[in-house]
Amino acid sequence: MHPPRLTRRSGAVVAALLALPLLAACGAVSTTDPAAAEAAGPVDGGGGNAPSAAGLEVSTDPEQDRPRSTESAEAVGLLPREWRAKDEIVVAVSASGAPPLVFLADDEKTPIGNETDIAQLVADGLGKEVRFEVVSWDDWPLALESGRVDAVISNVTVTEERKETIDFSSYRDDELGWLVRADSDLTVGGREDIAGLTVGVGSGTNQEKILLEWDRLNQEDGLDPVEGPEYYQQLSDVLLALQSGRTDVYVGPNASLAYQARVAPDEFKVVGTLNGGWPETAQLAVATKKGSGVADAVTAALNHAIGNGSYAKVLERWGLQGEAVERSETNPPGLPAPQE
Repeated sequence: MHPPRLTRRSGAVVAALLALPLLAACGAVSTTDPAAAEAAGPVDGGGGNAPSAAGLEVSTDPEQDRPRSTESAEAVGLLPREWRAKDEIVVAVSASGAPPLVFLADDEKTPIGNETDIAQLVADGLGKEVRFEVVSWDDWPLALESGRVDAVISNVTVTEERKETIDFSSYRDDELGWLVRADSDLTVGGREDIAGLTVGVGSGTNQEKILLEWDRLNQEDGLDPVEGPEYYQQLSDVLLALQSGRTDVYVGPNASLAYQARVAPDEFKVVGTLNGGWPETAQLAVATKKGSGVADAVTAALNHAIGNGSYAKVLERWGLQGEAVERSETNPPGLPAPQE
C-alpha cells in the first residue's frame, strides 16, 4: 500500500484508521454516529475521478497549524447579549471520532480534525477563543441543552425532529461514496451501475437501507441483483476485500473514505457519491440550543469563512472538498421524521 504522508506517527494513525468499526455512520434516518465512523467518499465531489497521486499530507501534532478566519462584523453584530461578553465558546466534539472528522493527536488527548478546524473558523468569525469539550455521542444533546457547551460540531445531521429543540447552521453536505480499487474501471452514477456487482456495506446502516432499496428497484426493472451484500465491520476487512477482488465496490459515509482515498491514492479511489439522505437531501450542521439566538451569528461566521477562503482550506486539508456547501443556512430543511 502506498504509505500515507503523515508528518508524525504515520503508522499509528493509519493503524487506528484501519481498526475503525463500520457500523452506524449515517445511521437510520438521522445522523452519522462518529463512534461508528465508516469509510466512504469522493475526493472530488463527483463520480469517477481518481484522487491526486501525491497523497494527502496530514499533521497529527497537537499544535495544529489550522487555517484561520477573521472576525466578522456581521456575525458579531448578530450575537445575543449574553454571548457578547464571552471570551470563549465551548464546543462539543466526539469522544470516539475518526479521521478526518475528529481524532486524537500524538499526545492522545488533544482532539484534532475537520470538525475542530470548523469550530476554529466559527470562533474566529465571532471574535472568540474556542475550547473543546470531548463528549460521547449519546451525551451531546444533554450537554447542549444544559448549557455545558455552547455548540456541537460533531457530524450532526439536520433532521426535522432535532429542529424542535436545536438550531442549526449548515457547513457540509452529508454524502455517501462508492470506494473501489484504484485500478477499477467502475463508476457509480446511479442505481443501475451496481446491478450484478458484489457490493460491501455496513450492517444496520442507512447506506444499507439505500443499497437494498436500489437493488429492489433494479430487480423490478429486470436488472441483475447485487451479489451479497457483503457485510463488513472493520475498514481493514473492506480494504482487503477490495484488493483481493472479493468485493467490487463498498458504499459508506463519505468523510472517512475520502480520507482513505487521499492518503492511499495508489490503492483506492471513490467513483461516485450520493446524498446520505437519499431520496431526500441531508446536511451536516453546527448545533446550538433552540431559542438561544446564536444560530444566525454562527451562520454568518461560516459564510464569512466561505467568503475569505479559509473554509475551503479546511476541507482541502482533510480531503473533504466534495462535501463543501456554497453557503451556510440557518435551519435548512432537515430529514423527515421516521414514519410510524
